[in-house]
This record gives sequence, structure tokens and C-alpha cells, in this order.
Amino acid sequence: MARFATEVAFDRRSASPYRLLPFRFSKLDSQRYVASNLVGEYLVLYRSVIEDLTRHRLTPQTDVYKDLASKHFLIDADSDVAADLLALKMRTRTERLAEFTGLHLFVVTLRCEHSCPYCQVSRQNIDTDLTFDMSEDTANKAIDLVFRSPAQHLKIEFQGGEPLLNFPLIRHIVVRAKAINEASHQRDLQFVIATNLAPLTDDILAFCKEHDVVISTSLDGPRDLHNRNRPRPGRDSYERAVDGIARVRSALGHDRVSALMTTTKESLSRPRDIVDEYVRQGFDSIFLRPLSPYGFAVKTKSYAAYDVDAWLAFYKEGLDHILELNRNGVRIAESYASIILSKMLTPFNSGYVDLASPAGIGIGALLYNYDGGVYASDEARMLAEMRDETFRLGNVHTDSYDELILSDSLLDPIEESMTVSAPMCSDCAFEPYCGAEPVFHHATQGDFLGRKPTSTFCHRNMALFRHLIQLMEGDREVRHLFRSWAAKG
Repeated sequence: MARFATEVAFDRRSASPYRLLPFRFSKLDSQRYVASNLVGEYLVLYRSVIEDLTRHRLTPQTDVYKDLASKHFLIDADSDVAADLLALKMRTRTERLAEFTGLHLFVVTLRCEHSCPYCQVSRQNIDTDLTFDMSEDTANKAIDLVFRSPAQHLKIEFQGGEPLLNFPLIRHIVVRAKAINEASHQRDLQFVIATNLAPLTDDILAFCKEHDVVISTSLDGPRDLHNRNRPRPGRDSYERAVDGIARVRSALGHDRVSALMTTTKESLSRPRDIVDEYVRQGFDSIFLRPLSPYGFAVKTKSYAAYDVDAWLAFYKEGLDHILELNRNGVRIAESYASIILSKMLTPFNSGYVDLASPAGIGIGALLYNYDGGVYASDEARMLAEMRDETFRLGNVHTDSYDELILSDSLLDPIEESMTVSAPMCSDCAFEPYCGAEPVFHHATQGDFLGRKPTSTFCHRNMALFRHLIQLMEGDREVRHLFRSWAAKG
């Protein structure tokens, strides 16, 4: 009777000097693969090297062996601290979870004097009655919920519509939140107003200076493009934005105002012009941001005006121009790349909600709508304006903090969209850099996890991950520049 061979005969590791630590690998191009470990450290390897690694054929004298050992892909007798170092890096990478819900978004009004066709928040006309303004009672209850968060660093951001149209409420929230914090909590408390700057006054600037409030605004590009994308009475949206930026800098300081752009169909042919406008206005970063599938962006078909490949071509040309500017001594970074590079090149995690796992909804931010509704993210509120309240957690007038945070509307999507255990994500080399985005996938595909082969979220991000790695692998100067971006990401 035939007998099976012993276990040793089937175990190539028995004579190997090393053991493998967990890692994943995915194709980079026709010949090379990206291999990443649990904390996102990566190496670009040829297929033959991966085969030798997994079959325990590598020898300690080779450079590739030393690289793999230094980045915790393998462990041997000379690297007995490797597992402890890996655990420490993992702890650093996930420490943001302890800072549970540091960002709190207050929608103080839906009214707006702009009529942007791509608006994702379903704004209301400026002459609409105050039905769409948050009340003081609602604001007070939302402030109480803010301080129930365990986060030591709290940021309150005012959104709209155009939040400056309800500035008296902003004034009330800032003063009351600071008084509560000083009396009972002693947290690191910050305030941001997201505004188009058109209604800006000297009184508002004086208040912002007194209470250390920073400004975030929109700048879509040069005058003609910005005014086309963001129409308002008088057709002077660009002029008011640029004048407002200058006034904020004069009153509060150069770094107290930031800007965001949104890519429309008209933007696609002008990435260089858009980047140059940001340089001209004195910004040292730009976020080349695609449209999201919410609000008027869907109703006006702005979101469907271009596909993900068109945006990727726009992004890559814009990034190439940014790299060219840096080579010529002009310092400007691309913000989305900086966030990704921070996850690729450092053990730190910026906590950016769209690239978080567990999903950043609720954990990263809560939004308090003008009517008291509490949502798991800004995008969740945008979805609710389209009559889909899947991610509505409750209301400030009826629900406690515990009821909101332990709501099935939050826990279910977080549980279902953990990328570390999700099909096609769990074995992807880019998983440490990516996120779940259950709101986006629910909006576009009807479930929290999303169907990865047809997900535009996956298509866009995997293309960007590959592109950034290829740029670093092909040019040492670019890699050095990207490391400086990562440090700020």
C-alpha cells in the first residue's frame, strides 16, 4: 500500500532561510508587478522575482532580498524585530480611528446666489424664504453633539448653499462652541467657512480674524472658465472670488484661504490653464477634482458629460504640467496625489474620507443639515437631496449621540465595505492606498461595496496609483518631489 510522503517533502520553507510576511501583488505593466505589504510599503518587482520569493529561492546576499527584508515582506533570523516594527507601523497607520469624528459639517442654509449647473447640493434660490436656513435651536443641539465626539481635534465647517447668507448663525455657533469648549472640554477647536466669497464683507472678515476662522473657496480656472462654470447675477463670479481671496489674505494672512476646483466638460481641454491660474493667484496646491454623482450635477447631466478616462487624461496632463513647473522652480503640489503619496511613502494616514478603510463615513465626519437631519458624510447629505436617505442617521432633535453613531445606517455600510476583506480588494496590491466609498457605490451601483470590475471609483484610483508609481520609478527627481508632497499629505 502506497504511503504519502512526509509533510517536509511538500514544504519548501523547511530549507529556506526566511519566512514570508503578508503581502499582495498586482500588475504594473506588461513586465513588472507592484508588491505591497500590510502598511502599504511597496516594491516594483519582475515576475521572476515574485516567483523566487514565494518559492523560497532567494538568497540573503542579493540586493532584492535585502530590500524585501527592509520593507517587511520576509523575516529571517537576522530580522527578529521585523514583526514588531510592522505592528508599530500598522498602529500608526490606524491611529486616526481613535480620533473618531473630528470633522463636523454644519449646513447653515441651502440658499445661494450662484446657479452652478454642476452643483452637488441642490441649492435654493437666494429669494427663497428662510425655510432652508438652519435655526438657532437646531444649531445648539448640533453643537452639543459635536462635543460628544471623543476626538481631541475638532473642526467645525460651515457649508451651504452659500453659508455667508446666514452669517448671524455662523457667528452664534462659533461663539457658543468656543465658550463650551473653554468651560468644559479644552479641545483643539477649528472653524472653516466654505464660501464662494461673493457676499464677503469687512464685518465678516473682522469676525474671522477675531475668532481665527479660515476660509475655503472655489476657483475653477481662468476668468472665462470660472464664470461659465459658476454663473451669478452680474456675471462676475471670478472677479468676486479673486477679490475675496485678496481681501482674506490681507485681513487674515496668506495661508488662511484655500481653494477647490471642479472639473466640468469645459475644463477637460484646459488643465494647464487651470493650474496656471492657481499659480497666478498665489496658491501652492491644487486639487484636480472630478464631478460627483449628486444633486444638480445629475439633474443637469453635468456628471454624465464626460467619463472617467476623459478625466484621467485631464488629470495626467495637469500633473505633467505641475511637475514641469516644479522643475522650473515654481512650487505647487497636486492635493489628491499628495494624499495618496502620504499613504504610499509614509506610515501615516491623512484620514481623507474618500480613501479610508473602514469607510470614512461617520468615523471621519458627521453632517448636520439645515433641518436637523444628521448624515454620515457630505455626500450622504447630497444623496438625500435626491430623495435617497439611505445614509441618514437621525435628527439632532430626536436622537442621542449613541443612537446616531450606532445606527444601522452607519454600521451596515461600514461593515460591508471593509476593503481588507472585500472581494477583489483583499488581494489587490493597491488596497492600502484605497478606500471603500459606500455612498458613491450606492449612488452609482446600488450597493455599499460596489462591483469592482465596473466601478469608476476603482478604475480611476487604480489608474492613478499605477501612474504615480510609474512616475516615481522612472525619475528620481520626481520621486524626491513626491516625497516632499507626501510629508504634507
